[in-house]
Amino acid sequence: MIVSELSRYLRDNRRAAVRDLAYRFDAEPDALRGMLETLERKGRVRKLPANTPCAGGCCQCDPATVEIYEWVEPMN
Repeated sequence: MIVSELSRYLRDNRRAAVRDLAYRFDAEPDALRGMLETLERKGRVRKLPANTPCAGGCCQCDPATVEIYEWVEPMN
């Protein structure tokens, strides 16, 4: 997986949890975090605060353990 695939996914879905991205791309969460940090430095994504609920609404995960990133770059 390359950063452009991750960018496209987040751009299309607006936000995603690291654990969901790891499942979607069959990648290690630490590898994804590195790419997400690069995108964050470039101002394309932001990490949402701890305890931000995911969009799933199932309430099975501890919100304190869920890392959610959101696409913030304006869509052209």
